[in-house]
Amino acid sequence: MKKVVIRGKHSAEIVEVPTPVALKDWALVKILSAPMCTEYKAYRDGEVSDFLGHEAAGEVVEVAQPGPVKPGDKVVVMPQYPCGKCALCRRGDYIHCEHVIDFDSYSGSPEGKATYAQYLLKPSTLLPKIPGGMSFDHASMLCCGLGPTYGAMARMKTNESHTILITGMGPVGLGGVVNGVSRGARVIVAVHHSYRAELAKSLGADTVVDHRDPGVVEHILDLTDGRGVDMSIDCAGTVDAQRLCIASTRRLGQVSFVGESGDLSVRISDDLIRNGLILHGIWHYNFNDIPQLFSIVEKHNDLVQKMITHTFPMSQIREAFDLQLTRECGKVILKPWEGIHGE
Repeated sequence: MKKVVIRGKHSAEIVEVPTPVALKDWALVKILSAPMCTEYKAYRDGEVSDFLGHEAAGEVVEVAQPGPVKPGDKVVVMPQYPCGKCALCRRGDYIHCEHVIDFDSYSGSPEGKATYAQYLLKPSTLLPKIPGGMSFDHASMLCCGLGPTYGAMARMKTNESHTILITGMGPVGLGGVVNGVSRGARVIVAVHHSYRAELAKSLGADTVVDHRDPGVVEHILDLTDGRGVDMSIDCAGTVDAQRLCIASTRRLGQVSFVGESGDLSVRISDDLIRNGLILHGIWHYNFNDIPQLFSIVEKHNDLVQKMITHTFPMSQIREAFDLQLTRECGKVILKPWEGIHGE
């Protein structure tokens, strides 16, 4: 099979590697939609990588034993390789599994764990079937497109009575706008990039503020009658955006951190004790919520389509990465079987 690798700064290429085979309770999936996430940063910085991507949707082509999926099933690929047996896995919080399977040892090969590739090996229990009529591209938004911010809003119990601030309008933050709209919440977004500000508005954001504005906190307070937002989600992963969430959230409000980042200084007395804030760390969502995610995609398919701004055949991987570097895009999807010589 063919897959993408990064060989250096602004250097990506397609290589041929052995095609994995189904084994035990792991199924082989032909990847037909591979959403692109933060892998462009490795391309930008020259971080050599042979295994790219963690989001996908496709078709099961091989199983080694009877199980929840069979060849021909259209499925979404959930992230990670959890044990499936611990208490966290059994209750649906597999993303936090403390006994993740060593892929290479279990399968006997390192190939089959990347999604910027034509085939993927995955435990059959992590392959929810796509509802009839839903496209692979739309279904693939159950991963990082809608997943992290859905998990945050589910944890915070966001509803139509709430005003929510979302910082960072990359693909994850844009998905947060769709999730907020689906729950009827008032959505304020903090973003400085004009393309993504307009995209957020088109997805239903009620107000756009510039987080670089020295008076942005006062602006948000003015928008909320001096109280602050009920809850906030940081998708930017920067200290400035994280501090904005904390400073703009009302007393007894909630803040969810989704964007991956380093250290953040939290003032225990002023931020937490006196304000009564609740801070959440959010990676994904509970597996049992997948039907609700599919329902959002079905109900708001027009917004999901707007969020997906570009698709590229895998042969144009460098063009796809270069576009992501400009930020003139929403969610970008790679097509592993298009544009490949001989396919």
